[in-house]
Amino acid sequence: MRYTLLLHYPEPTAEELGPEALAEGMRAFQAYAKELAEAGLLASAEVLQQSNATTTVTLANGQFVVQDGPFADTKEQLGGTFVIDVPDLDTAIEWARRAPSVSWGHIEIRPTATRYMDGSWQGAQPVK
Repeated sequence: MRYTLLLHYPEPTAEELGPEALAEGMRAFQAYAKELAEAGLLASAEVLQQSNATTTVTLANGQFVVQDGPFADTKEQLGGTFVIDVPDLDTAIEWARRAPSVSWGHIEIRPTATRYMDGSWQGAQPVK
């Protein structure tokens, strides 16, 4: 079963973090990704740009609305994802517990229902 680990955490700038903390964070995430890859579980990982680069769209009251920035106004933002292929939710929880950002943010674990891969839809078909 594929799960996406959605990493939510505060977004300090590189300047606010400082070079030592930034380097340590990068080392921690590289080690975590390597551990997942060596276990044969890592499907992909992405680090997202800061939320101020986000555009959110919605259809509200029949109007298509484009909004700069993230939809939710919170102190934490979605900062990155790991897509893992594990046997069950318990295993996904165990790997989420080991993610470096669990100590300073939240990790949402969401199963993947549908994915587009190699030119075709896998899993449940999207609504047309």
